[in-house]
Parts: sequence; C-alpha cells; structure tokens
Amino acid sequence: MASSVNNSLPCPSCIILAISPANQDIATSDAIKLAREVDPTGERIFEVLTKLDLMDKGTNALDVLEGRAYRLQHPWVGIVNRSQADINKNVDMIAARQKEREYFESSPDYGHLASKMGSEYLAKLLLQHLEVVIRQCKPSIIALINKTIDEINAELDQIGRSIGDDSVAQLYTILEMCRAFEHVFKEHLDGGRRGGDRIYGVFDHRLPAALKKLPFDRHLSTRNVQKVVSEADGYQPHLIAPEQGYRRLFDGSISFFKGPAEASVDAVPFILKELVRKSIAETEELKRFPTLQSDIAAAANDALERFREKGQRTVLRVVDMESSYLTVEFFRKLHLEPEKNLNQQDPNAPNQDRYSDNHFRRIGSNASAYIGMVCDTLRNSIPKAVVYCQIRSAKRSLLNNFYAQVGRKEKERLGAMLDENPQLMER
Repeated sequence: MASSVNNSLPCPSCIILAISPANQDIATSDAIKLAREVDPTGERIFEVLTKLDLMDKGTNALDVLEGRAYRLQHPWVGIVNRSQADINKNVDMIAARQKEREYFESSPDYGHLASKMGSEYLAKLLLQHLEVVIRQCKPSIIALINKTIDEINAELDQIGRSIGDDSVAQLYTILEMCRAFEHVFKEHLDGGRRGGDRIYGVFDHRLPAALKKLPFDRHLSTRNVQKVVSEADGYQPHLIAPEQGYRRLFDGSISFFKGPAEASVDAVPFILKELVRKSIAETEELKRFPTLQSDIAAAANDALERFREKGQRTVLRVVDMESSYLTVEFFRKLHLEPEKNLNQQDPNAPNQDRYSDNHFRRIGSNASAYIGMVCDTLRNSIPKAVVYCQIRSAKRSLLNNFYAQVGRKEKERLGAMLDENPQLMER
C-alpha cells in the first residue's frame, strides 16, 4: 500500500501497509495517522520505515525499529530501496536486494536486527500474516461464495436456463411455459389470486339487476293482457281459461329473459381476457419470451370467444326450454276465485260481464306469478350454464387447440416462438 492510507478501504480484512520515511519525525507521519483512522486497534497495520540510509550522520532509528518510540502490534520493518542513482544506472531488483542485505548486515546500528529487516523479510512477514487472515476468513469466504452461487442460480432459474437446439427440447420448454401460465390463470379463477371474484359479481349483481328491469309490468298490464288474450281467442272467445292467451303471454314474457342471459354470457369473456393478460404478466417463466406471450394470449382469447359462442347457444336454449314446456302443477294450484264468485252471485243482480277488467287482471296476476317463478329458476340456471360453458371450459381446455397446433410446428417455427427478450438474453 502507498505511504498514505485511504480512509475508505472497501474490505475490513485488508492489510494496511503504512510507509514512513526515517528522515522525518514519526510523530507527524500521515501514514500512521490515516492507518489509525482506518484501523484503530492496529491489528492490520504493518509499519515500514524507509530511507534509513539517508538519515543524518550520528543518528539512527533504533528507538522506532525496536518499538520504544512508537509501539505497534506488528514489529517495524526497515528497508533500503534503490537510490535515484541506482535507478539511473538500471540496477535490477536482485542486485538492489543484495545491496540492501549487505547494508543491514554491515551496519553498526542495525546489524543485530539484520535478520528482521529488508524487503525480503517484509514480504515473508506479510505472506505469513496473509496466510493467517486467509485461514480465519476461509469459512466466511466459503459461505459468501456459496451464497453468491445460490443467488445466481435462483436468478438463473427465474430468468430461465438455456434451451436446447433440438425440437424436442424447444417443444418441452413451450409446454412448460404454457403449464406455468395455466397454473396462474386457475389461481385467479379459484381465488388464489385476485380477479376471479368479478365473475361472481356478474351473477350476484348484474344479472339480478337486469332481470328487475325487464318490462313485465307493461307486458302484463290489464290492457295488454286483454289485447293478447282477445287476439289469441280469434272470432270465438274462450270459454273458461284463455289457454292460447296464457301461452302467448308466457312466450312474450319469457323472451325478455334472453337479453339478460346473453348479457351475462358476454360479460364473462371480458373478465376472463383481463385475467389472461394478468396471468401472462405474472408468470415469471414467460417474461423471457415475448413472442410466446403473444401467441399464448392470442390462443387463449380465441378459445374464450369459442366458449362465449357455446355459452350463448346454451343460455338461449335454457330460456327457450322454459317456454317450450310450462309447469302444469303451477296452474293446478291456482284458486279460481272470480269464477266461484260468479257462480254464487245473486240471480236477481244484473248480469256481470265475464270478460271485465277484473277477469283480465286475474289472468295478468296468474301470468306474473308464473313468470316470477321462471325468473327465479333462470336466476339460478343462467349462471350454471355460463360456468359450465365458459369458466369450466377455460380451466380445463383453454390452450388445447394451441397444444395441437404447437405439436405440428417445425423446429424453425418453434425456435421463433422462443425468441427471447434481448435484455434477458444479455443478462
């Protein structure tokens, strides 16, 4: 280390080599001062005294070298470097070391310390200390190396390891990426991650709200009931119960359910497509393959559209089934109060019109009660149909078509799908 010591040493295990000239006052040595600031205990400080051959005649540095003037944990080492004249004469280091040994061995002041002086002894002393430090630091160094290896392996696992050039390895990698994405996607649907609860909101809030807005009050009003029943009777009014009128009222009313049913089906793919986007972004393994991300997103969205079409057909069938076969038991339980009252009326009272507003109100009330029952049924069956056709299909076979297409691709096409992110490739 240079004669001045930087007080921001990066490693606490560094050896501090503080070099001071012998022809200056040791008490004012910057090297010692800075070394003490870095290592107050002095455990890592090795003091070197130079320019012993340049001291004034009659003086020496024995008090320093023998530790009386300035005591350290490690002994002082005196050295004699090449002079400027030696450097000018191109005296090599071997000759300089020999000259240094002769100086200490022949010196009347330092002869008794010759075995512990000089550059060669300093190198030996530092080497011995370095061996001690290495033995002490070896466990922590090994632990640091192992920790670094684990961290690098973890990062490598995260960004992905290298992929083989053969088509089997490429196909295996693509399938692994797809499975990782599907796992995240299913976690969103099953509640392990946020987002799947929005689907329940369609069934629990949007569908009931849409059903409440259906215009049954208008369709089953007394005036419209009279109009529908009269048109169904034709030229001959009904005798007891307007069978055809009832059926027309039910067909017209039940057809209103198709709107909320289709709206429920259409609302779900928007949520599922958003979950696909989030799942791709949250799948760590996929981040290195932007092309594969796009391919998976396109395949998943295409599948969701197919599931939506299947859901549309299914919910419309569910609604049509309600109008294709009416629940007979419901009508058998109806009490025909108006007819009983008509049979019990005072024979002396004026003849009452069998087709009065009260009669049509009764028909409208019966039809409304039946439509209410159908509404309760569809409120439960529409979500079941949506879940069966869309949610369950998305969980089970979202990428089935994609798998079939990938299996038929050639090696070059598979390699193009695994086109990696440039930043990750560089990393």
